Amino acid sequence: PCEINVLVTDDAGIQVVNRESRKLDKPTDVLSFPMFQLEAGNPPADWTEYTDPDTGLVPLGDMCISLERAVAQAQEFGHSVRREVGYLTIHSVLHLLGYDHLDEGPMKAQMRQREEVIAATISNMRRN
Repeated sequence: PCEINVLVTDDAGIQVVNRESRKLDKPTDVLSFPMFQLEAGNPPADWTEYTDPDTGLVPLGDMCISLERAVAQAQEFGHSVRREVGYLTIHSVLHLLGYDHLDEGPMKAQMRQREEVIAATISNMRRN
């Protein structure tokens, strides 16, 4: 069991967060701030050391999504806002779990593959 702090904002709001946290003065679609440095695809065998004793949950970190940007991207890509926000959420959670795409090679491919598997799993669950 885990918890994630989520902030849903607009482009101006996420631009402030991006500027203050990453020194990039521009809006983006999603930002992720992991609580722990985890290794992608290799979760800890024992989450006990990560668990908050007050809640019994693992605080994975913070996520910030620009709903304004999600709406624009949904229109641009020709799908629903729900699908776009779902994708951004999956993408952010993977960052919180140690996945990244700093390169255009294996790291990005690994993350994209996990995104696709998770999105397909959720889609199949919704159909059943």
